[in-house]
Amino acid sequence: MTDTTQGPRFLQDPYPAYAAMRSISPVRPVPGSGGRPSYLVTGYAEAREALGDDRLSKNTAAFFAGKGSQRRLHPAVAHTMLASDPPHHTRLRKLVTKAFTTGAVAPLRPFIARVTDELLDQWPADGPFDFVAGLAVPLPVIVICELLGVPQADRPDVQRWSAQLFAAGEPDVIDAASHSMADYMTGLLADKRRDPGSSLLDRLIAARDGDDRLSEEELVSLAVLLLVAGHETTTNALGNALLALLQHPAALDRLRTNPGDLPAALDELLRFDSAVSTATFRFTTEAVELGGTDIPAGVPVLVALGAANRDPERFPEPDRLDLDRNAAAHLAFGHGIHRCVGAPLAKAEAEIALRALLTRFPGIRLAAPADQLEWRHIRLVRGLASLPVLA
Repeated sequence: MTDTTQGPRFLQDPYPAYAAMRSISPVRPVPGSGGRPSYLVTGYAEAREALGDDRLSKNTAAFFAGKGSQRRLHPAVAHTMLASDPPHHTRLRKLVTKAFTTGAVAPLRPFIARVTDELLDQWPADGPFDFVAGLAVPLPVIVICELLGVPQADRPDVQRWSAQLFAAGEPDVIDAASHSMADYMTGLLADKRRDPGSSLLDRLIAARDGDDRLSEEELVSLAVLLLVAGHETTTNALGNALLALLQHPAALDRLRTNPGDLPAALDELLRFDSAVSTATFRFTTEAVELGGTDIPAGVPVLVALGAANRDPERFPEPDRLDLDRNAAAHLAFGHGIHRCVGAPLAKAEAEIALRALLTRFPGIRLAAPADQLEWRHIRLVRGLASLPVLA
């Protein structure tokens, strides 16, 4: 991106920089990797349009073909459903969508509540507690591993590899983690063929063995994607939401006394500080006009979801947390055919976790100044490295 999107100040609060860029143009060219230009989208209307435009491809294999990349990402990680276009994307998404509808997630809610309570039971009686390490990270990991059928003994390794896949500035670490994760999933799928169960992975295997016939690479790729995407963004959304509430005492008091408002409030919390700051890779397959800017063919388009969710043209007074705002049209989960398939699960986890937290620890407060909190050094997602709190 630009120099304004570098450094600790931007990590702490990227929204002034986004607003400054949007005020000049909602779509603008920025320096890209390898000397290639990219275009950054910071306006809401333009972001929504870009996310739904089929002239913006997500086929990364086609874009990078012949460009001499030295990366050694495992193909199952490099070529996921997120990095594909219809009809291939349509076919793969259809196989997993039913597992993540609101109705399909409902039976998981008692399990999510039980895991949340077990994690909160480990909070110390006094002294600070890291909300990220103690709840925001383990809860979604445990839930998605349970859904996919990952044995408990393997979950620490899976969590570590997943975190390494987001190791900004460490391509060798990312590449190695991609092979570890893909190799593990290959073995897990083989185990499940020998001893079938009822997990989501078992159902995907059955689809492969039935009429649909997913390839082995497609199965491994879907398994990796569901595992990583199934907890990474939820972890960040939980931390961002709690921090926002701790910085807005009136909103915190309201949800503490009226926990039934939480489901509706979640949309505003997701809009206010999006867990995904920039949508996954897209590039133009032909020249495109977007927001009054002409974008040539064959260049990356970076859709800044966090910036779009703070666009005053769509959300008046966007820097104000307003739990009465109708924020259902936020772009925190994306838009169009690539909208996050796991959104219902993520919202269920956030609702249950925050409700339990505010019920059991009504006096929760920050244990460190907000401007001293450490944020993860990752451009794609926005999340706290830690969030020390006092109960």
